[in-house]
Amino acid sequence: MPKGYWIVGLEVTDAEEYKKYLAANGEAFQKFGARHLVRAGKFINPEGSAKSRNVVVEFPSYQAAVDCYYSPEYQRALAFRKPVSNGNLVIIEGYEYPKE
Repeated sequence: MPKGYWIVGLEVTDAEEYKKYLAANGEAFQKFGARHLVRAGKFINPEGSAKSRNVVVEFPSYQAAVDCYYSPEYQRALAFRKPVSNGNLVIIEGYEYPKE
């Protein structure tokens, strides 16, 4: 079964208030088996446009990624993030190479 991913690009407008989101999102991520692969590390942007904070979160499945986003636990955390950030979040199914 392919894994699921959140690909996120954000501009945070209030870093202090954003910390409330960071403190609150762990419950949902733990419940749905999330693992951060990228969390605001160093990057370059050779094509297109990018946000200053980029995050990739891996889930055991695409459905787990979708369910996490819409869960009451994540929606509570999201209420802290939305007023102090803007950006994009894409939920995408991973690719599995065919078995030979």
